[in-house]
Amino acid sequence: MSQGDVVQLVMDETAADARLAALEFDDASAWLEEARQRPMEPLAAEVWVTDPASEHVLLVKHRVRGWVPPGGKVEPGEAPRVAAARELLEETGLRAALLEEPAAVAVRSYRADWSPTLGLSYAAVVDPATPLGGEQGQPAAWFRLDEDWQSVFPDDRHRIRAHARRLAAAQDAEAH
Repeated sequence: MSQGDVVQLVMDETAADARLAALEFDDASAWLEEARQRPMEPLAAEVWVTDPASEHVLLVKHRVRGWVPPGGKVEPGEAPRVAAARELLEETGLRAALLEEPAAVAVRSYRADWSPTLGLSYAAVVDPATPLGGEQGQPAAWFRLDEDWQSVFPDDRHRIRAHARRLAAAQDAEAH
């Protein structure tokens, strides 16, 4: 498979997951369609990890961004879903199954020297008693969803809470 074929495959997977995302922010679908007309880097992927009761979220303390979901840059030739799982393992020590439906798609600038890019947020449900590991100097911790946490992305609190409410409502619907 040629490099061009790999890039096209990754972009197709990205677009498919963006269409499947439960929540969309920042007019991400329109941004993605325009961005597909040119090389798009970096692409970002993260995981919104909640507990089974949808009352807590797992975050990592980034040295610049504050408390954020585990995630990072999608490497060349890597599918966003694969990158999200890799980043989750690297930053928290967790191997967790990502839910089939991506949680959200958004457009933001992750660094001052990067232009805005697409970020896919995947979801996982993990027991908070599961031991955490991760990267040195970047601790992972559980936060109650009804409390605030310091982050350069304050909208994440509302977005993750909306996602957790969707998960809880789906669980309630399944139970009845």
